[in-house]
This record gives sequence, C-alpha cells and structure tokens, in this order.
Amino acid sequence: MNNGLRIALYQPDIAGNTGTILRFAACLGLGVDIIEPAGFPLSDKALKRAGMDYLEMAALTRHVDWNAFEAWRKARADRLVLLSTKAAIPYTDFSFTDRDILLFGRESAGVPDPVHQAADARLTIPMQPNARSINVALSVAMVAGEAIRQLR
Repeated sequence: MNNGLRIALYQPDIAGNTGTILRFAACLGLGVDIIEPAGFPLSDKALKRAGMDYLEMAALTRHVDWNAFEAWRKARADRLVLLSTKAAIPYTDFSFTDRDILLFGRESAGVPDPVHQAADARLTIPMQPNARSINVALSVAMVAGEAIRQLR
C-alpha cells in the first residue's frame, strides 16, 4: 500500500506516541523517519510498549541528526511538509504528492527555526483559539489520512 508518502518525527519526546505512530504507519504501509536524538531510549523495548507486535512491520529509518536526515532527503528529492502551530495554511487546503515527507516536531518544543525554514511547505491543523496543540499521534493520523485520501 506504500505510495512513497513518509512520516518524519523530529527528536520525539514520548516513546508511547512514537510507538503509536509506528503502529499506524505499519498498518497503512507508510515509512517513518526518526530524526535523533530522541527524548527516550530508541530501543525495541521502549517502542514495543505502544507499537506492540507491529514494530517488526514498521518501515523505520533512523537518522543520527537533522543534517543527516536533510542530506538523505535531498538525495531522494522528497518534499518536506512541516506541520506546525505557527503555520497559516490548513492541511486540508494543501495538495499532497507521493514524494512528501510529513514532518512533526517534538511534543515539548516543536522544531527549531532552521528546521522550520528548511521545509518546502508549512501546514497547520486549525484549532480553537485557546487550544495549544493536538497530540502528535492524532495529528499524524489526521494529516496522513488526508494525504492518503488525496493520493488514492
């Protein structure tokens, strides 16, 4: 089912969210990129708690840092689509391609400015004015679901 669409997690903080995202991606045939360092040990044990037996099915690529990820992405000529509460374009108004990497920031801090600036597109999930953010695993499901709907 993999159509080339990928999910990237920038220095994820919470093992449970990462495991949930890996399970989701495995079920839908999406690749996942983890840009290290993570805020927890990136061990099978830590990820299996939430990802359960789906971890073996996950197409996971680990990148030692942002620079390594960027070099890999640019060599593949993939488009980087950042999801951010600081963006203005709703994800539902965007045209996704099968060469997109959907990038999600750290649960605690998002992404730093250089990462924000490196994105080819910056999208947001519209929320109520006083809401701070949506759980990253739910955000991944919402945006990847829309991208898959568009690409099917």
